[in-house]
Amino acid sequence: MANKILKQKALEMRAKQMSYSQIKEQLGISKSTLSEWLRNVPLSKERINELRANNESRIEKFRNTMLAKQQVKRDVAYSLVSRDIGKMNKREIFLAGFFLYWAEGGKTKNTTVVLTNTNPVMLKFYLRWLELLKVPKDKIRINLHLYSDMDIKEGVKYWSKILGISESQFRKPYIKKSLFSAITYKNGLGTVRAVLFMKINRFVTMY
Repeated sequence: MANKILKQKALEMRAKQMSYSQIKEQLGISKSTLSEWLRNVPLSKERINELRANNESRIEKFRNTMLAKQQVKRDVAYSLVSRDIGKMNKREIFLAGFFLYWAEGGKTKNTTVVLTNTNPVMLKFYLRWLELLKVPKDKIRINLHLYSDMDIKEGVKYWSKILGISESQFRKPYIKKSLFSAITYKNGLGTVRAVLFMKINRFVTMY
């Protein structure tokens, strides 16, 4: 009987365009129960937009809190895995580099060895692998894929510093029509295409 009365009150409040949070605050009913009771009583688009506008700062705070929690979880996982793996020796780097290239590298019949990625850590490991294979750094060329709203000089400067590659080894960037500002997940500034213009087997030394 009590539930029927509460449900009726919830329906009346919903009819007045009240949100789940507002109804929950007054009636003390869980959102899961309200979702069941009110699933056929949606809010108008105007009211939804109004609630979104009013809750913008709260939503942003919630998002930032969740991102911070996720980062803590990633940091803990990284710490545990780093501890378990320890420092990689040359042979392990040698093998890991081949698996990386197998998965992410360009597979062509010409004399170029290519890896394209947006992740600075991945690219730095790839360069470390080439170094292990005794590839001269001056043989590497960098092609950047940048977005139309990005500063080209800043992009080259950024990646030159991150990768430890001279700006003179950067070729003319490819400019995408899309906007960097519209990308939700950013892992660097644009995409890097690291190219070695030689046959890799010329440098390979087995460990």
